[in-house]
Amino acid sequence: MIDKLLEIKTRFEEVGRLMLEPDAMQDMKEYARLSKEYKELERIVVKYEEYALVLGNIESAKNVLREEKDPDFREMAKAELDELDPKKQSLEDDLKTLLIPKDPNDDKNAILELRAGTGGDEAGIFAGDLFRMYQRFAERMNWHFELLSYSEGSSGGYKEVVCMMSGYGAYGKLKYESGVHRVQRVPLTESQGRVHTSAATVAVLPEVEDVAIDIDLKDIQKDVFRASGAGGQHVNKTESAVRITHTPTGLVVECQDERSQIKNYERALKVLKSRLYDLEMQKQTAAVSAARKTMVKTGDRSEKIRTYNYPQSRVTDHRINMSVHNLPTVMDGDLLEFIEQLSIAENAERLKDGV
Repeated sequence: MIDKLLEIKTRFEEVGRLMLEPDAMQDMKEYARLSKEYKELERIVVKYEEYALVLGNIESAKNVLREEKDPDFREMAKAELDELDPKKQSLEDDLKTLLIPKDPNDDKNAILELRAGTGGDEAGIFAGDLFRMYQRFAERMNWHFELLSYSEGSSGGYKEVVCMMSGYGAYGKLKYESGVHRVQRVPLTESQGRVHTSAATVAVLPEVEDVAIDIDLKDIQKDVFRASGAGGQHVNKTESAVRITHTPTGLVVECQDERSQIKNYERALKVLKSRLYDLEMQKQTAAVSAARKTMVKTGDRSEKIRTYNYPQSRVTDHRINMSVHNLPTVMDGDLLEFIEQLSIAENAERLKDGV
């Protein structure tokens, strides 16, 4: 581990020098890349320097015990070692976590797709509740929230809704949300007061750069239609909504939120590229999972990951057996506690498996 940390420190110093060169600001794209790398390496280097200092102090205390005869000095050295050893272990754990290879998609924007699952009208209403939960979470994180397309449910909520979360680290935070979300409550449509179980599926995709996915426009079938909606600003009297079909895969994307057909087409292409990229990611994840089953993120979108129990005001994440009894707060977008614990669990799992 020390050799790896020394390599990182050398690269950190090299990047710092490159950023100070007179012509560094000429290429702003390259400068931004160097600046980002510098910040990522800085977190590791700062922790490593703290670790190196602790190691030096431990060695000094051991030297005192080897060479010093005075009982008072020896007692002070023993007390210092008792304090430094746990600190050394804690710093080693932190460094191991920091050295885990980072998902290159973590810093990207995220495309969020929600679909009503089992449960009829109540499933659509629940999908709408989840949509508002993620919208509130985006506000808490100061991300830009953008509605891309939607299909409303017959009793409220959505059959399907797609949105974009734009902000640093959006995908890294939201990727743990992919899977089946289950709700247990008395639906508005229930006359007997019985608790029903319904579900909605969530898919989180990283926004991909054009260079990552190359689409042959010959493989795209484009259809236009009038946007649907409940009225007001969503009513569109021209055929500005766009539906594109990717012939080789059969993937279909609709976009209707913009009044411009061109903008809707561009947005639909962006979603399609992310879906194609995600298909490739799922293949790679499946290959890894065949050898190593991951508790937190298997790539299986059919897995039940979380239950929202309204009668008990309880939210349970089944992957880490974590429950909280503040459902209204969670539905208001307070998701960080779950996300942080899921990240810790995944890192612990990867450390255990040497990934």
